[in-house]
Amino acid sequence: MAVTEAESRAMTRALALAANGPRGVNPQVGAVILSPDGDVLAEGWHRGSGTPHAEVAALSALAPGAARGATAVVTLEPCNHTGRTGPCALALIEAGVARVIYALDDPGEVSGGGADRLRAAGVSVESGEQAEAAHALIGDWLTAQRLGRPHITVKWAQSIDGRAAADDGTSQWITGPASRADVHRRRAAADAIAVGTGTVLADDPALTARDGDGLHAHQPVPVVIGSRATPADAAVRRHPHDPLFYDTRDLRAVVADLHSRGVQSLFVEGGPTLASAFVAAGLADRVLAYIAPVLLGGSRLALTDIGVSSIDGAVRLDVEEWLPLGPDLLAIAHPAPAASAHDEGAV
Repeated sequence: MAVTEAESRAMTRALALAANGPRGVNPQVGAVILSPDGDVLAEGWHRGSGTPHAEVAALSALAPGAARGATAVVTLEPCNHTGRTGPCALALIEAGVARVIYALDDPGEVSGGGADRLRAAGVSVESGEQAEAAHALIGDWLTAQRLGRPHITVKWAQSIDGRAAADDGTSQWITGPASRADVHRRRAAADAIAVGTGTVLADDPALTARDGDGLHAHQPVPVVIGSRATPADAAVRRHPHDPLFYDTRDLRAVVADLHSRGVQSLFVEGGPTLASAFVAAGLADRVLAYIAPVLLGGSRLALTDIGVSSIDGAVRLDVEEWLPLGPDLLAIAHPAPAASAHDEGAV
């Protein structure tokens, strides 16, 4: 049965509702309950871990029996497991819902399977409505579910000859204002931003996402990785969020812990040592290389040892986009499948 115009409008509304929910361990999900005539009966969205899921939030706004014969329009396949809350598929069945339309399948081994349960109970189910828009909303969460860690972007700025700084260590500013503004927009889109202790000690970064003279509404959680102590008066300690400190070189342990905290996307902006470590570990899902038309020469390379000893071992990249930013050029790329097939940590 084709999706009706009223059901499609309801999905657009459900996606808008989903965006009200917090990013974290659980996905952002919205739901709209329609009468058999296509009128909106109730709406709901997931408000965070431990709270009712979107479908149950919408159903709870209705009187008992009011959802019988109704259609539930949901941005994610109704779950099929009992966690802090019960299975939404069962709640819809018990409410008498006759039809369910959802955008994306639930990727969870435990939580998935809600559509099959609904069909087995005689409920009409349609999937894929506005899937692209739903993926744009929770794509990072889906990636985190698949990998068991956040989606990781590794960023650096370099001269056209591949240097991150002059030989005396100075690096401000290799790139121009347009590139720096682009970096801050991308910081604001991430859940967390990571640097090494060497960067903290050398540059004292605030790790905020700035918008002109102010701050973006959303700020990434600052993450500092390394064994050296961060000074008590460091700028990162004045960040709007409490910094997370990891006294370890085990990057997989770091990203696993961040995942457990609900971090879906990590923006790595440390110096060459940290960037190289993430690339070498196969933990770079995306690379952002800001290239400035300057020559520096010397030994301060943007990347150091990434475990490549010969050309056969090169980390090949697929370029998604070459983006001009004033006089600079941004390369947006991800590891090519053939180069990373041996490594589950790369996409």
